[in-house]
Amino acid sequence: MTRSRAQRLAVWGFAALALPGLVLTACSNDEPATAAAPLASLASPSPSPTPSPVPRTHLSGRIGEDGQVLAVKIDNTVFSHPQVGLQAADLVYVEEVEYGLTRFMAVFSSKYPKEVGPVRSARISDLDILRQFGKPAFAYSGARTTMLPLLAAAPMHNVSGDVSGEGYWREPGRTAPWDFFADPKVLLSRAPKADVAPDIGFTFDPETPAQGKRVRGVGVDWPDSSVSFRWSADDERWLATSDGAPAMAGEGGRLGGTTVIVQSVQSRASRFTSENGGVTPKIETVGSGKAWVFRDGKMWQVRWSRPKAAGGTTWTRNGKPFPMDPGQIWIVLLDKGTSPQIER
Repeated sequence: MTRSRAQRLAVWGFAALALPGLVLTACSNDEPATAAAPLASLASPSPSPTPSPVPRTHLSGRIGEDGQVLAVKIDNTVFSHPQVGLQAADLVYVEEVEYGLTRFMAVFSSKYPKEVGPVRSARISDLDILRQFGKPAFAYSGARTTMLPLLAAAPMHNVSGDVSGEGYWREPGRTAPWDFFADPKVLLSRAPKADVAPDIGFTFDPETPAQGKRVRGVGVDWPDSSVSFRWSADDERWLATSDGAPAMAGEGGRLGGTTVIVQSVQSRASRFTSENGGVTPKIETVGSGKAWVFRDGKMWQVRWSRPKAAGGTTWTRNGKPFPMDPGQIWIVLLDKGTSPQIER
């Protein structure tokens, strides 16, 4: 069931204001009587101050202040499950890689987990996504030799395991390479000048927008991977499923977000390949196109626009900014030749 207006305004952080009461003060015998206050002042008390707006973070609309941006590449194959640290992310991008598999880029700025992983290798599509955040810290493990010059030239702070092992370890009980984990706070200590999260185009509103179509869930398929989300009224978020199994968090609980965006993008073969010869897709997140936004158990079709790599992405419906639900956002990058499967 969609949250009521009263419930959602409570989430948004507004507090009720109480009218100031009248205080009567008795006079002692050894003090002169105090003159009574004019009736006008009693009838017209000074107006209460307007409460200051609740601070909201730029990337997820959570209550609080923006912190430095840390982006981490995380594996999404059965060997990596359950992933650790994703629940704290502001944004989770789902990207296609070689052979129709997918990987995550988790972006942190309002919360940092104690650990995150499994950390995996960078891809060419990461560089355009990262440009939105100014000069963030970027954590990954490995990259093709032909990509190293591009990574070196990119506007980001390289806190990968390739540059230094500080903040990384091999997790007991997991098999390499799906055992490489990191401490986000240590990684950020390696990048003290990493940019604080900027405005990258999101707007937020806890009130459900009008004209949404009620749906139960949404699924996206690639040649050798799938991800789907199903609305949970009890949790008030979309619960994730990966390759047909519930996507669980290593810390406990189910992965998922308050908002899910399926973004229709151009995907083409790049000049990069995996070590086994698989061709790496280049996902174009600069440009414009359609998208499907899922929040509050409903769906809206919107337009996205990002004219330049150094700028953010706007999300509009009927020419007006479309608001996301405050909380974690999942952005599924889907080739424009395909469409999501909507469960009504």
